[in-house]
Amino acid sequence: MNTATGPGFRPTHVVPPRGMPAWEAPDPARPTVPLDPLLPVQLLERRGDWGRIRCANGWSAWVDGRHLVAVPEDPPAAHGPAGTADPRPLLAHAAQALADYRSAVEQLAAGTLDGEDFADHTRGLRLGIVVDGESMWLYDPEESRWLFGDGRRLTTYATDREAPGADDAGHAPTRLVTPDGEH
Repeated sequence: MNTATGPGFRPTHVVPPRGMPAWEAPDPARPTVPLDPLLPVQLLERRGDWGRIRCANGWSAWVDGRHLVAVPEDPPAAHGPAGTADPRPLLAHAAQALADYRSAVEQLAAGTLDGEDFADHTRGLRLGIVVDGESMWLYDPEESRWLFGDGRRLTTYATDREAPGADDAGHAPTRLVTPDGEH
């Protein structure tokens, strides 16, 4: 389902760390593409356990709303922890990851890579970024966390770093980080 997204996209939830299936309608017989781990989404509607979500690009789908991870209503406050002083290194890393992925896609389309080589070239690439005016949510794959930025600095927004209570596969649940540093 595609719906137009205005400039006011503001995530209300993130997809769980392992990703999740999605459906065109609240009907298990109508599957669509799965959602990537930690993808920021807006929860638009609930119908029992079903939740209709919208992504930053305007695409919407139905998911099992019980598994979405809620994010704070507002990004970390400006008077919160100091955070990373400079967002530019992570933006450069995101630009390089996107360039690497784009190059692999171009090689696949040109026939110079097959599916297995494409998988090898893209293995380990993780990129996530939502820009809404001066606000930005940026995924840091080295630290397994989402950061919020205002153009001047970044502050941890949500993380899936291992913590007490991690499941058997070694994945910790996504934890929200409040401005005072509590989880």
